[in-house]
Amino acid sequence: MTPRSVHLTPAHEEFRAGVRATLAAHVLPHLPDWERARAIPRDAWERLGSWGYLGLLHTTDDLFRSVVLLEELGRTGYSGFRAAVAVHSHMATHYLAAHGSAALKDRYLTPAIAGTAVAALAVTEPQAGSDLGALAVTATPDGDDLLLDGTKSMITNGTTADFLVVAARTGQARTGPTGVSLVVVETATPGVEATPQEKPGWHSAATAELRFTAARVPASNVIGKRDSGFYYLMRGFQLERLVAATLALGGIEHCLDATRDHLRTRHAFGAPLASRQAPRHTIADLTTRLHAARHLTYDAVRRLAGGDLPATEASMAKLLTTELACEVADRCLQLHGSPGYAADSPVARAHAEARAATMAAGPSEVMRDLIAAALLDHP
Repeated sequence: MTPRSVHLTPAHEEFRAGVRATLAAHVLPHLPDWERARAIPRDAWERLGSWGYLGLLHTTDDLFRSVVLLEELGRTGYSGFRAAVAVHSHMATHYLAAHGSAALKDRYLTPAIAGTAVAALAVTEPQAGSDLGALAVTATPDGDDLLLDGTKSMITNGTTADFLVVAARTGQARTGPTGVSLVVVETATPGVEATPQEKPGWHSAATAELRFTAARVPASNVIGKRDSGFYYLMRGFQLERLVAATLALGGIEHCLDATRDHLRTRHAFGAPLASRQAPRHTIADLTTRLHAARHLTYDAVRRLAGGDLPATEASMAKLLTTELACEVADRCLQLHGSPGYAADSPVARAHAEARAATMAAGPSEVMRDLIAAALLDHP
């Protein structure tokens, strides 16, 4: 198989073919039901674990195998499913793998990789998202335990997770970057309540508001050093943004594939739409930009895999791909005409769901601020 990039090998493309076939046979037929149920069922998580898809980040040093998987998750065309799996496999569990104690890894990371425990990352709050200095959830020391109080919002896997990686204030400061820790909290803990949150899309992401009321957890559930969570998150955001970019690449490809098929088969005024100059040029332009976005994203992944921290490039990749996904969905919906506006149309679903990716893992406005700061504020 010919790799689509110099960063990929024939082995990567063989892995891609296997992932695509597995998802087509065992996942895609069920996704409409999971969307209606607002969650991925437990047995599906276990199958994902048995295929090795939930531990790629932690069981191999080849970050481009993760890239292939994430692209194929995006290519399913269901943003809720891809978000739920990616948050579990490449975000929440990342902090355990990178900074957790051996005991925490054994108790939580091992079953998460197997798919027998579902993970969520609880950072966003009603009044705090990218501004980590505004986090308000507290974890107050009480003997050998911590008591968690406060509310998290729009948490992917919030209604289905077995455990949460929660960003909470363990220090004296109640604002600013100091005194934030990452704490593992089991959702069965008394004082933890999850309330489903409805959204225009991403339905199978099991999104919830989480309320903590004197929820008691062992102090040993702090990941890494206490009060160092802000710095772990700032580093982890580079990975999260590249995950978001890679998922968007797959989503763009899915949307363009569906539109090319439509243009070849739909006839108007005696000829297929694919023969008309306007749609031909639209597809040419969008596909060209997809290739450019892929090369930017892959190069940032290469640097991250090499131990670099490509903060500016990760922000660029996330900004470019997620905004492009919105434009592609809009243009492709227009090319489909009225059939594309049907509720079960893949391009209508992409149009409804693409915008959310420009907000998750840092909104586009924050990405632009970060890029501008790197270009203008530092000699």
